[in-house]
Amino acid sequence: MTSNPTTDFAAQVIELRQYTLHPGQRDVLIDLFEREFVETQQALGMQVLGTFRDLDRPDRFVWLRGFAGTAARAEALAAFYGGPVWRAHRDVANTTMIDSDDVLLLRPLPPWTLPHMPQAPLGALEAPPGVVIAAELAWPDSDDGTALRYVTSAFTQAGAAPLAVLATEPSPNDFPRLPVREGEPVRVVLSLLRGDAAEASRRIQRELREQLPRGTPVLRLAPTPRSSLHG
Repeated sequence: MTSNPTTDFAAQVIELRQYTLHPGQRDVLIDLFEREFVETQQALGMQVLGTFRDLDRPDRFVWLRGFAGTAARAEALAAFYGGPVWRAHRDVANTTMIDSDDVLLLRPLPPWTLPHMPQAPLGALEAPPGVVIAAELAWPDSDDGTALRYVTSAFTQAGAAPLAVLATEPSPNDFPRLPVREGEPVRVVLSLLRGDAAEASRRIQRELREQLPRGTPVLRLAPTPRSSLHG
């Protein structure tokens, strides 16, 4: 399967979206999302970079969405959320959710980029291998690079070399219909563990929690069947 040509770009703006769902509704949303919301978003110039189950919170669905830039984001979101696909399925999607406003608007820090790989075909049911580790760190504006070197070193020493580092996108949210967390300077570090990594991910999560500032969220994310990002 080849990627949609409209999505062949290195995302310059990335949303990290974490949804809290009603008990027992995660698989309902994933089935709907993977059937109706992958190709239809990508046809409008967005990238569905990865879709995940949070291994430690059974009612959390996490996904990454990429855009060529802030202007492209506003245009694509207006087209999708004002279009027929979302209108046809929004009631079912919204019924599964308690909260969908935990959203960070981010940009990749050089030299890292987040790859956009082809998804499994429509109807795929088997979850692919791998676990993504994601840590969200509050970040001082004055950092001279020392903190970032420490954090990436902690990941590497734990056996989870960073795949990408994302920083808060400073531009304002120009699609206010979808709220994002503003005024929170953060770095999000992502690592991809390949193969059957559930047990290794527990160890790495434990080690990172010991090394990173107290209270730093460290997520273990299992790819859904059609996730672009997987091991």
